[in-house]
Amino acid sequence: MNRDGIFCVVLLVSWSAGLFAQRGDSSFEKVYATCEGGSGAGLIRGVSTTPGGGVHLVGYARLEDFPVAARALQKKFKAAADTFAVSLSPRRPQRARLEKRSAEQDEALRIAENVLLYQRASGGWPKNYDEKKKLTDAERTAILKDRSKDDAMIDNGATHTEIRLVAEAFRKTRDERFKESALRGIRYLLGGQYAGGGWPQRFPDPTGYARYITFNDNAMIGVISLLRDVARGDEVFSFVPQDVREKCQQAVERGIQCILKCQIRLDGRRAAWCAQHDPETCEPRPARSYELASLSGSESVGIVRFLMQMEEPGDEVIRAIEDAVAWFERSKLEGIKVVRVKDATAPRGYDQVVVEDPDAPPMWARFYDLESGRPIFCSRDGIPRRSLAEISYERRNGYSWLGYYAQGLLEKDYPAWKRRLRRD
Repeated sequence: MNRDGIFCVVLLVSWSAGLFAQRGDSSFEKVYATCEGGSGAGLIRGVSTTPGGGVHLVGYARLEDFPVAARALQKKFKAAADTFAVSLSPRRPQRARLEKRSAEQDEALRIAENVLLYQRASGGWPKNYDEKKKLTDAERTAILKDRSKDDAMIDNGATHTEIRLVAEAFRKTRDERFKESALRGIRYLLGGQYAGGGWPQRFPDPTGYARYITFNDNAMIGVISLLRDVARGDEVFSFVPQDVREKCQQAVERGIQCILKCQIRLDGRRAAWCAQHDPETCEPRPARSYELASLSGSESVGIVRFLMQMEEPGDEVIRAIEDAVAWFERSKLEGIKVVRVKDATAPRGYDQVVVEDPDAPPMWARFYDLESGRPIFCSRDGIPRRSLAEISYERRNGYSWLGYYAQGLLEKDYPAWKRRLRRD
């Protein structure tokens, strides 16, 4: 497929499959390339050493890496399905780059295979497994035995990240297993949405704080962003049936309404969002003992960015963005920074300390009190405190309490969004 100057050849086997006539030379064998053309589609499905053979070339190759004869392939792309012979001989200086690219593609395919193994029967994925690990046969067998586990979720990027990965793997390989995996994952996400438009942290049958609408760690934003991309027909999701895309669009619309309902008011003005919200009332809710119901200076950034990406935002969305940005401006903490100070007596050999610095860029707290709007910090005892220094060493050094969360939003994203609104 000739796209942005790339001659794409499907990744199916390793470089050691015996496709090169002379491994130490700069030339490939003459091969027969099967072209799936028609309407200018131009997809090279594979190549073999004999007509109709089953050996496939690996990886990507740029057309400029090959002589003029090979570039003539472009003319074939507009024809119907055809098989033709061509000698692919890369210029010698390009060999290292081609081999590196092929190795990267091999690694990407291996990771995609691992991701397939971890998909649960529900269609979702668990979190925090090592998808890059080189698995033994015994480990693969053990993972497959866990297929029926009820541990699929959207926390820490789980499931929506994997769907993007297997969809990309299908685009590159046309392996139906990746397509079916992605579709099962999309249906899992669609089935997990609450009637009110939000998503819990894990499903089905979530309990505890996992049942709340979860913005924490951008869980719901990751899901709704994926479904938006599916609904609008992004190239990597072109295989998704129309009826599923329509369901994704409906889910996105319900999700946006949920986001708007969850925006918290402070002193009568709309402000930001909590990391968790009640699925029925949309009220802010706590999670772990040190994660109190509050205004989030971190998760709210991802929510606003998602709303800014809407192509045709209505008045309600525009007001939600403007009010949130105004809250970020009011809530920034100036003249301070967090430093790590060496402390030989401390468990980790250091301590996190807030110090004054008039030249430091503004920071935001992870959590702000729902009544006063002031930053709050908390140990595992669940008692809110006014400063980082007042909480336990373990929590002070084991969690993100202060950060430059909204800096890029205010300095770059918001001005760009305003310019786009004026153009539209």
